[in-house]
Amino acid sequence: MLTRHATQSLTEQLAERFAERIRARLLAPGSRLPSVRECARQQGVSAYTVVAAYDQLLAQGLVEARRQRGFYVRDLSSKSPAPPEATPRSAAAAVLGESPLPSGSHVNAAALIRGMFHQASNKPQPGSGVLPPDWLETTFMPAAVRKVTSTRALQDSSLRYGDPMGDAELRRVLAQRLAAINITAVPQQIITTVGATHALDIVSRTLLKPGDPVMVEEPGWSVEFARLDALGMKILPVPRHADGPDLAVMQRYCEVHAPKLFVSVSVFHNPTGYCLTPGSAHRVLQLAAKHDFYVVEDDTYGHIAPEHATRLTVLDGLQRSIYVSGFAKILAPNWRVGFLAAPPRLVESLLDTKLLATLTTPSLLEKALALCIEQGQLRRHAERVRIRLEAARVRSVKLAQQAGCTFAAEPAGLFGWVDTGVDTDVLAQRMLDLGYLLAPGALFHARRQPSTLMRINFATTQDAAFWKVFAQVLRDSR
Repeated sequence: MLTRHATQSLTEQLAERFAERIRARLLAPGSRLPSVRECARQQGVSAYTVVAAYDQLLAQGLVEARRQRGFYVRDLSSKSPAPPEATPRSAAAAVLGESPLPSGSHVNAAALIRGMFHQASNKPQPGSGVLPPDWLETTFMPAAVRKVTSTRALQDSSLRYGDPMGDAELRRVLAQRLAAINITAVPQQIITTVGATHALDIVSRTLLKPGDPVMVEEPGWSVEFARLDALGMKILPVPRHADGPDLAVMQRYCEVHAPKLFVSVSVFHNPTGYCLTPGSAHRVLQLAAKHDFYVVEDDTYGHIAPEHATRLTVLDGLQRSIYVSGFAKILAPNWRVGFLAAPPRLVESLLDTKLLATLTTPSLLEKALALCIEQGQLRRHAERVRIRLEAARVRSVKLAQQAGCTFAAEPAGLFGWVDTGVDTDVLAQRMLDLGYLLAPGALFHARRQPSTLMRINFATTQDAAFWKVFAQVLRDSR
């Protein structure tokens, strides 16, 4: 909090607070600072102090003033000032045949990663994208690592490059795991990666070239939007509904833009928690066959989902689909082990892309993970997490509703899609002052725009103390 007895003036303290958030990307490029009057009220200072602080930010090149609109964060990655605020383009406009979102209009990927993984305090973080560390603690993981790093095994694995495809034993057990959810893939169709995001990147770099149109679900994973934008792709946002993507929008995109790829989270979609229905999945695959595009199915949350959940890859049989998953959400975020399963005709070109980027992936952790899967330890751990998450979800939903929020989607999976009734970009800044990092709805759209929605992590929002603070800030914001 600002203090009148600090060695810095109130103006300097306020300017430094905003500057730190801008540099850490907690205030994203294009976001609006609070009005002078609102900031003065929030911080308990005079309007003169706020004006002076904003002037310092202007002098440092961190913000720009827009006539009769306020102060906006500049894009620090751009050599030129940010363009005037544009009218957000809707999916409906795209359906009418207008141009897709222009390249360069999205928040920088690194900016989003820095912001979303920033630890605002030692309090549970409602905007977190992963399970709390104590949920992931196990005894079998360290044991598996010790076993594969014995002197002999360490020498065998460390003194030469591993298999470019990935550890053979891990690929064998992954093929067995896929068979358990009715995806038929032999080990020769599986390539290990440095996490699921790396797998998505390999697919993009292999199948696309700059300027190619790509369909993505909206709301969706903000880092995926920014990653594709950084590669120069034309992003075509497809509204995501409870049963699946908006098929009418997809059909129109196919007719107008001839997309090369569709990226989808079928099970426990981020941020809504929606799961794809069989009918919708069938229609998506019909469109893919008719209009000659591939479907990338990101099953990052599959470990906490029912095995019978509908997956595009199951219905397609890895013909026009590519399956991507990883273990960061269920086991060990820092191990960075992911994989993809692809049609046989694509495997060699996907492997070439992996080789150009990383040569191989570290085999020691892949061997340890293979042990955890082979001995059933990962399956039992996932079952315990699912039970714990179900209980957390019940508590979190009740607390959110008591705090004055409603759910825009039926609560399911790891995340809740919550409507607060106020601009969550503004709300996020107020909560950050109090040590809580939110995930405002603007982050989950292909072009950042004001939203009253936010994503919450059910595992980290069971704390009544957080919701008490949130409810007070929410009342003050209305």
